[in-house]
Amino acid sequence: MTVTSVNTDNIQAEKNKVQTSRFGEIEVDRDRIISMTSPFPGFPDSSRFLLLPSKPDSPFLWLQSMDDPELAFVIIHAALLDLDYTPPIPASVQEELKIQSEQDQEILTILTIPQGKPREMTANLLGPVILNSSKRLAKQIVLDPNKYDLCWPVFGEKQVAK
Repeated sequence: MTVTSVNTDNIQAEKNKVQTSRFGEIEVDRDRIISMTSPFPGFPDSSRFLLLPSKPDSPFLWLQSMDDPELAFVIIHAALLDLDYTPPIPASVQEELKIQSEQDQEILTILTIPQGKPREMTANLLGPVILNSSKRLAKQIVLDPNKYDLCWPVFGEKQVAK
């Protein structure tokens, strides 16, 4: 019988610890880190993020910065919203994110939830986050403001086109 030893140095090297304001210290597998190909407008120093579930069985996720413990966006997969939302993704963005097929891409929307007023929640349809989940690459794109709403009411009128 042969016994193979496991090199635990490699296991530790594959994990990062990050301090967050919402979740405390969390340990992250490096293969779960999402790299932004360009930073979010207004947040030039945050390029590494992690998707964290809000609660079990919740459609909401947190896009937590690994570079800034205070920065986290509440997001939802656009497909879960009650609307027909298929924004055009420029070929240059698809190339930048190494998207080979539609199965490679996920469209996420950033939510704004006013404190104590969840029924007034809005989704940013103007600036979706495009994610290549297999390559762990993402980018926020800005669409045509004449066609897409910056503050689309999630529980309001179900209309996308202006």
